[in-house]
Amino acid sequence: MIRHIFFDLDHTLWDFDRNARETLSELYASYKLHTLGVECCETFIQTYTENNHKLWADYHLGKISKDTLRSQRFSQTFIQLGIHPDQIPPQFEDDYVRITPTKTNLFAGAEKVLTYLRQKYKLHIISNGFKESTLIKLEVCRLNPYFDNIIISEDAGVNKPDRAIFEFALRNAGAQKQECIMIGDSIEADIRGAQDFGMKAIFFNPANKETPPDVIWQINHLEELLLHF
Repeated sequence: MIRHIFFDLDHTLWDFDRNARETLSELYASYKLHTLGVECCETFIQTYTENNHKLWADYHLGKISKDTLRSQRFSQTFIQLGIHPDQIPPQFEDDYVRITPTKTNLFAGAEKVLTYLRQKYKLHIISNGFKESTLIKLEVCRLNPYFDNIIISEDAGVNKPDRAIFEFALRNAGAQKQECIMIGDSIEADIRGAQDFGMKAIFFNPANKETPPDVIWQINHLEELLLHF
């Protein structure tokens, strides 16, 4: 019997790509990137998004550090777009990190679903996101009251999919794995991480990507959870 539901935050409840897009559009204009030779804002956003997703995949698996991720995602993007390293705005990353967590776009139905589930289950967050940014996102989006525990990889000392972060989360929740389920967007970090640990998992797949056979349960919209719990 399920008593505890663990959610990922970025790309699952908090619409990372939409919030990042808003921030990057603002920074493109304020830094006048067209004067550096970055002629198309949309190309800039797409290039950054691809680089950021790849780097986050490596970060999940412990292949790179937080500092490496932060130092490379924009430097790679600018260099790919033909900008000399000496021309890369030195404060761009800091401004991005400062502004993005203040954005409040959630996936459709997030608050409705959390309000419903909160009445029946203990809810928790397990996030690989950077601690300072994660706490800001939860605060500005008024999500804290929904959750009993906020588990952040920097506090646990390991990232999803390492089983140690799930052990850490269950200790904090006072829960047993058979009464828990994980909901997240990352097949590797959230789904395989939880399943390898012995927890059930639901893949949040809003883009309706092709899924491998080990993904047992998936949803395309958060409100589908209302039908299952």
